[in-house]
Amino acid sequence: MDVMQKVAERHDFIVLFHEKPFKGVNGSGKHNNWSLATDTGVNLLSPSKTPMSNLQFLTFFINTIKAVNDYEELLRASIATASNDHRLGANEAPPAIISVFIGEQLTKVLAELESVTTGKLSPEEKTDLKLNVVGKIPEVILDNTDRNRTSPFAFTGNKFEFRAVGSSANCSNAMTTLNTIVAKQLRDFKVAVDALIESKAMKKDDAIFNVLREYIKVSKDILFEGDGYSEAWEKEAKKRGLSNFKTTPEALKARASKRALELFSEMGIMNHVEVEARYEIELEEYTKKIQIESRVLGDISKNHVIPTAIRYQNTLIENVKGLKDIFGKEFESIAKEQIGLIKEISTHIEGINAKVEEMRNERKNANALNDAQKTAEAYCNKVKPYFEIIRTHCDKLELLVDNELWTLTKYRELLFTK
Repeated sequence: MDVMQKVAERHDFIVLFHEKPFKGVNGSGKHNNWSLATDTGVNLLSPSKTPMSNLQFLTFFINTIKAVNDYEELLRASIATASNDHRLGANEAPPAIISVFIGEQLTKVLAELESVTTGKLSPEEKTDLKLNVVGKIPEVILDNTDRNRTSPFAFTGNKFEFRAVGSSANCSNAMTTLNTIVAKQLRDFKVAVDALIESKAMKKDDAIFNVLREYIKVSKDILFEGDGYSEAWEKEAKKRGLSNFKTTPEALKARASKRALELFSEMGIMNHVEVEARYEIELEEYTKKIQIESRVLGDISKNHVIPTAIRYQNTLIENVKGLKDIFGKEFESIAKEQIGLIKEISTHIEGINAKVEEMRNERKNANALNDAQKTAEAYCNKVKPYFEIIRTHCDKLELLVDNELWTLTKYRELLFTK
């Protein structure tokens, strides 16, 4: 982003990082490639040729899935912005429901691992597990898991891709959250394994397999291989208890939840004051963006669109008057199209005026609230809905008004004029 801005300035351009600048056209976002490595460069999420190395891979792989399963609401909150709300769930972006895609082969591996006998493994079971389950992992070729573009969090061979981050966003928020939840999960994993070794005198391998098996069972709800855009998935996700926060104010509540405060504090990342401060700032940023968009929309509608529409309407009225002078009573049939246009333009002008005024009143009501969460929700649920209504009236007038009179760049010119 920094390079793009610098290059653009050098050529007298401005880079637009908005996630969805054009209606009906694909927007843009970031695919954050995320993995874990040792200080000697060993990728802990890279499948290997040996069973023991693959036990290491499975450990970090399953723990990451468990972390996302346990903190999916917080992960959704980490990518919540006003502009990203336009993109999430659209045809080029993953849905607002956080799920994990791992591919058919690894799904089978986890299913086999889940079916392993509990407790201590016999030598035969351990050999079978290592050769027939863990030993199959090298068959996972780098790109054969990277097929579901509707998944927000997908395993792609030796890393995970977090695909829901907005193009205008700084990656640090999402990455800090992901790093924190995985670190917390790995810490919990070690405690669970150590407990089995001490209390049941298990060997380390046996304890690891037992804990991983339980993690697979409790993390099933987050795994999804199908179409993330489908209504069926939305219903299924609801049954599974997964969140589906479609707006930023709704999603951001997870940022200041008791669970989130305890997580960041326990891991030494941020204290309660620091987390709550960021939550307030993110709410205020959302409110300010919607407020600015609302004011700009009102200004453009009242000071550009309506005056231009009236100017064209006056031209049509003069035309109709001239036809009446020439043709007398016959003018009504001769000027039928012009009269229809005059009426249609009046309808859209009235619609814009009325809705801009209603939107302004809702903005005043929202500004009178003293709670940041309630203010953001008011802007989201009361002010923002007017955008689409006013926009529709303006778009209709853009198609009706004489091209020479229209003072703004028309939508088709933005997209197609070279």
